[in-house]
Amino acid sequence: MTNKNETAAYLEVTQEAGRAFVMRRIKGEVVMLNLLRFRGTADYSDTPDLAPPTPISGEEAFRRYIDHTLPHLRETGGDILFLGKGGPFLIGPEKERWDMVALIRQKDVNSFLSFASNKDYLRGLGHRSAALEDSRLLPLEEMKR
Repeated sequence: MTNKNETAAYLEVTQEAGRAFVMRRIKGEVVMLNLLRFRGTADYSDTPDLAPPTPISGEEAFRRYIDHTLPHLRETGGDILFLGKGGPFLIGPEKERWDMVALIRQKDVNSFLSFASNKDYLRGLGHRSAALEDSRLLPLEEMKR
């Protein structure tokens, strides 16, 4: 439980959010906007089998996650559109920061769900958990002009 001065961390999809995502019935490509805030030191306490022999930064753990994930993402028709360094907002909360921003494209919702449930992909998910202090994931659907 968090106190009033702390904000909740968002690291996993809830059942309600997953259901709402599927119920949106997005047609065609879906792009996932990822906002990522890293731990100073990666925390592999939940997945010690993935832990490196010496401590690494959250950013390095996330790079290991990307290296593990990319083949599975591409296998299901997805790819990274943009991966970049974050920083302070130009418009937004002054004290809020995101270390990395990613745009991940998937050819459709079913392909994304196939990727997200792939057992080989899931084996490396501990790198992501170890890396992140907080995150946001926003599914985007292109507007028709």
